[in-house]
Amino acid sequence: MTAARKLFGTDGVRGRAGVDLTAGLARDLGAAAARFAGSGAAIVIGRDTRESGPMLEQAVTEGIVEAGGVAVSAGVVPTPGVAVLSRRSHAALGCVISASHNPFEDNGIKFLGGDGRKLDDAAEARIEELMGGEGAGGGRAEQLEGGWHGYVDWLRETYGGGVPEQVRIGIDCANGAAWEAAPALFEDLGERVAAIGCRPDGRNINLGVGSTHLDAIAGLVAERELDLGIAFDGDADRCLAVDSQGRPVNGDVILAVLAIDLHRRGLLPGATVVVTSMTNLGFHRLAREHGISVEVTDVGDRYVLERMLATGAVLGGEQSGHVVDLAHHTTGDGLATALMLLAALDRLGLSAAAANDLLVPFPQRLVAVAADRSLLPSADRIWQEVDAESEKLGEDGRIVLRASGTEPLVRVMVEAEDAGECERICTRLAERVRAEIGP
Repeated sequence: MTAARKLFGTDGVRGRAGVDLTAGLARDLGAAAARFAGSGAAIVIGRDTRESGPMLEQAVTEGIVEAGGVAVSAGVVPTPGVAVLSRRSHAALGCVISASHNPFEDNGIKFLGGDGRKLDDAAEARIEELMGGEGAGGGRAEQLEGGWHGYVDWLRETYGGGVPEQVRIGIDCANGAAWEAAPALFEDLGERVAAIGCRPDGRNINLGVGSTHLDAIAGLVAERELDLGIAFDGDADRCLAVDSQGRPVNGDVILAVLAIDLHRRGLLPGATVVVTSMTNLGFHRLAREHGISVEVTDVGDRYVLERMLATGAVLGGEQSGHVVDLAHHTTGDGLATALMLLAALDRLGLSAAAANDLLVPFPQRLVAVAADRSLLPSADRIWQEVDAESEKLGEDGRIVLRASGTEPLVRVMVEAEDAGECERICTRLAERVRAEIGP
């Protein structure tokens, strides 16, 4: 029987670098991954710009080498770049050292299969089982020739053909993993691209910049009078945008533009797109107007990918800007999403501002309530009230209650056409949650 997983969460092993995620743990994970991959197998390693990255990369490398594997360093490269480089170099695994949008003090280690996809739970559990074994020796460390350049070349080959010549854009690289790759990708635009968040110092990743701080890219767009701005997160597996007026263009809008474009070109199998339960009802209404079906899954990119694989859909994503294009890729990729968005806007004859106006969001209220999340499934009085309010809303609104995956919280989300009704229902349900399972 497979042992219960203890280290791996929904996105690998994460924690405070040097405290929770130590060099010793990183070394053990590297060695276990090498044993999992098999003697002599290659593992491509990429990281973001956190000051703890080199230490953790060195430790992972030592573990791989001690266990008889080949540690191939790609240096600083976006998470999806590790997926691409692992596939292109025929490696057994990819290893990403990053904590995405978290502050610099945190870091993480996760493994991808040789196909560029996240390992499933069983594979991660097996790696955990293999920790602490004896080192076989005989491994070696290598540098990947060209590093991130091979990833950028692949992006140009796969997505670069449709970027409009006249567009003026800004990019915000979050002082993270895309700080070199993204400017290189867009360099063909010459003076029509401006970049910020490209001066990493090990501690400023995501600090006031990137997709979690859109004010920075909005300021650049206003200052340079650009058509739109695109902001990546720390590991660049997703992006968000702002239009020429500085208004946020969230993942719902980005996904809607991509879905409509693909559907018009006959490239959306089953006329279906996959989203999560947090996607606004305005997206669903717009999709219906364009003859597109929507599959809904739980929050989390792994659930989006699972549903896509099960249904044959090639496009899916989240409000956070994490978009998966299975027609060409295996994982969410902020740089690829940016290229797809630019090309789709051009084909549809839309500016980013017009695309923003295309999707009219329902008023939405989201409240996080301190509660014993383990009691939510059996809290009958809460669910009875949810059912009663949902029946009143009908197709003109919806309610989503879910337990946080990492904190003692229950998240209450309500959407309704009327903002006052939305506020009333959300407040009432939050009070019910507190009364029934609150601290």
